[in-house]
Amino acid sequence: MPVALDFFLKYGYLILFLWVLTEQLGVPIPSVPVLLTAGTLTATHKLNLPLVLVSVMLGSLISDSLWYLMGKRYGGAVVRLLCRLSMESSTCVRKTENYFTKHGPAALLLAKFIPGLGSVAAPIAGQTAMPYNSFVIFDCAGILIWALTFTLGGRFFGDVLKKHPGALSWVAHFAVLLFALLLLAFLSYRFLRQRAFLREIRTQRIAPQELKGMLDNGQPVYIVDLRHPLDYLPDPRTLPGAVMLTPDKLVLESEQIPRDRDVVLFCTCPSEATAAKMALAIRKLGVYRVRPLLGGFDEWKGLGYPLVPIPAVSDVDGEFVAASQLA
Repeated sequence: MPVALDFFLKYGYLILFLWVLTEQLGVPIPSVPVLLTAGTLTATHKLNLPLVLVSVMLGSLISDSLWYLMGKRYGGAVVRLLCRLSMESSTCVRKTENYFTKHGPAALLLAKFIPGLGSVAAPIAGQTAMPYNSFVIFDCAGILIWALTFTLGGRFFGDVLKKHPGALSWVAHFAVLLFALLLLAFLSYRFLRQRAFLREIRTQRIAPQELKGMLDNGQPVYIVDLRHPLDYLPDPRTLPGAVMLTPDKLVLESEQIPRDRDVVLFCTCPSEATAAKMALAIRKLGVYRVRPLLGGFDEWKGLGYPLVPIPAVSDVDGEFVAASQLA
């Protein structure tokens, strides 16, 4: 038996606990290959399925509880930190906030199946002041569904291998290499996807200094605040003259966006991801003078540039309409 496999069998439950704990704390090391491996080994009775599930649930619940408490104390700053660690940072914030707003606590049941959402749902639950008892119930149910899905998938594979002893011996011999290749392919795909996205938007951003200069000179600019309502909680202000629209509403009202002036989109996402994504989307709809704001709301605020209180907004299915707009 290979040394690495023997080590995994000897310390399998501890490895599962620490691996899942580390991933759910925000380190981008996918747990799925480990769960599949553990599930396969339960088929040969090398590992015990209930103990595998307990190890996974403990590791995930501890990390989720820590992020819940951090989210409750520090709010959106914690969410953005996790998204910067996530391999899906380009969509992490927006997808999680929208999913959680739509489904409430039930979002925790399937969050771990959606890339970028698994570790971020917990701090958002804390940010929205969900009772901890409710959080634990829904989070444990979600962890169990997630863990069972992949461990039973691995067990099914193991049951197939048991019927073919030669194949089982071959897999056991090359298990470490197969695991390493799968993990490397997974990380490479995520990394290349992220780099391609960032390269595409890098040349399109507008610096806060340039935007402020345009406003100071009286140039007509159409500014759109794409932030989620949860992002308003720490600081209920926005850029002067900004229109508050969700991404979906922005696309629906693309015909109303002026074509005779610069359109600037901003958010609070890592790398201005939502703003950049929406800039590409509405450019395909014929709005060509559109650019994401470099650094988003946080950079503008950090430079001490003017901010105004957010006017009263109406909340209808996640759509927000500002009381003031640029002429």
